[in-house]
Amino acid sequence: MKNRILSCLLAAASAVAAANDTPRLPDTLSGGEFTYMVQKGDSLGRVGSRFGVDAALLARLNGLESNARLQPAQELFVENRHIVPEHLSAGILINLPQRMLFFFKDEALSASYPVGLGRPDWPTPTGKFKVLTMEENPTWDVPLSIQEEMRLEGKEVITQVPPGPNNPLGKYWLGLSLPAIGIHGTIAPTSVYRFQSHGCIRLHPDDIFALFANISVNLAGKIIYRPVLLAQLPDGRIFLEAHPDVYKQGGNPLQRVQELAAEADITEMIDWEKVAQVIKQKEGLAREVGAQVAAEVSQREASHE
Repeated sequence: MKNRILSCLLAAASAVAAANDTPRLPDTLSGGEFTYMVQKGDSLGRVGSRFGVDAALLARLNGLESNARLQPAQELFVENRHIVPEHLSAGILINLPQRMLFFFKDEALSASYPVGLGRPDWPTPTGKFKVLTMEENPTWDVPLSIQEEMRLEGKEVITQVPPGPNNPLGKYWLGLSLPAIGIHGTIAPTSVYRFQSHGCIRLHPDDIFALFANISVNLAGKIIYRPVLLAQLPDGRIFLEAHPDVYKQGGNPLQRVQELAAEADITEMIDWEKVAQVIKQKEGLAREVGAQVAAEVSQREASHE
C-alpha cells in the first residue's frame, strides 16, 4: 500500500514538474489607447518619441501625411501597447528592438518608458548589469572614441561638457556596470525612441526624473535583444509584437514565432495569416493574433452582409 501511495506521489510530482517545464510566454502589456492634445511645438516625431510609437505609424493611425504639421489643440489618437518581455521581481529591463525600458518594483511592473539607443554602427550592448553610480547635474567626460569621431568629422574636439543646457546627458546619469554606457536624460527629446546614440540609453527628461527618484545604487537590471515577442494574457488573448531587426541579431521572425507558439502549446490557437501581416508591417505595437478573434471578426462581417 505504501509503495502504491509513493508511486502516486512521484507520478503527481513528475506531472507538476512537466507542467512547470513548459515555457511561459509573457502575459503583460504596457501602454494602451488614448487621445493626446497637441501642444505648441509638437510634431509627429516629438509625440511619437514621447509615447513610444513610430511617427509614420502615428500619422497613419490619424489619417495624416507623414510630413503633416500639427496644430495646437489638435487631437491625436495614440496607441502604444507593448508586450512586457518578461517579469522581474525588481529592477530594470530593456529590450533593444522595442526601444522600451520596463521598471519593476515590489514584484510588479511599476513603469515603462521609451528610450533612445545606440545606432547600428555603435550598438547598445546586451547583458546583466548593476547601477554603479547616480549623478544629478552630471559632467560629461567625452569618451576618447567619441573624441576621435569628432576629429575624423572635422569638428571641434571636446573633452568635457559641464552641467547645463548644452550637456547631452541632461540632468541625470545612471552609470552601469556594462562597459562605457549609462542611462541618462537628454537635451534632444526627439532622439528618444530612435537609434541615434553612441550606445547609451536616453530617456525623456520627465521620465529620467521619475526613474531616478526610484533607483538606488546596486539595483540590478538586464538588456535583451528580442525583435519578436509573443504573449498570452491571463484572459487567454494572444498578442504579437514585431520590430525591425536593427542590429541584425534576431534571425527569422516567423520561425521564431512558430517556435514560441510550439513551446507554449498554442500553435492551433493562432491566426497565422494575421501573424504574417504583423511580421511584414513591423509596426512595433502589440497586435492581437488569436484565431478566436479572427473567427469572431469573420462572423460579425458575415452577419452584416
